[in-house]
Amino acid sequence: MSLEDSRREYQYGRLRRESLKASPFEQFNLWMEQAIHSDLSDPTAMCLATVNAEGKPWQRTVLLKGMDERGLMFYTNLGSRKAREMSGNPNVSLIFPWMRMDRQVIVGGQVERLTKTEVLSYFLKRPRGSQLAAWASQQSSRLSSRQALETQFIQMKEKFAAGEIPVPDFWGGYRVVPSEFEFWQGGENRLHDRFQYLRSENGWTILRLAP
Repeated sequence: MSLEDSRREYQYGRLRRESLKASPFEQFNLWMEQAIHSDLSDPTAMCLATVNAEGKPWQRTVLLKGMDERGLMFYTNLGSRKAREMSGNPNVSLIFPWMRMDRQVIVGGQVERLTKTEVLSYFLKRPRGSQLAAWASQQSSRLSSRQALETQFIQMKEKFAAGEIPVPDFWGGYRVVPSEFEFWQGGENRLHDRFQYLRSENGWTILRLAP
């Protein structure tokens, strides 16, 4: 089958204006809860797009680790490519590709660094192996081999064999403060439902977009 012939109909459901929550955070929480209960693989996985100093975009998948009315949170190595690019340009976008439900959510906004207290609170909840991995990996740097990474992990395991593992000073978190959301529901004959939430001084404005 050619790529041109690869297609399917979207028949999961419809999204109507009267069913939308007034707050995009409430609408997102509703869809996230439904995604989790639908047994999707990695429902909290989101594609994060950043732009470097030359205006070139790059994307990667990270995991959503928290959300409140201020924004959506994730954690990473502060020396990683994403962190360096966000330092130069805080404008980012996220997309949650829940295609098994014929849905996706796009979020646009700016990032801000999480506080040390927030970072510590999350780091202590991570599995011990994940804590060690944060120390072992200088994220986005070049590696000579897989063995070099595994050797570094073993060294960190030996170094922190006793007691709690401290938070690395090169590891932290970010909050994406949204200025817009888009909720997309696939429809038959490519007549999808798209609704955009735009932030204003008076709250959120909801607009229907053509598919």
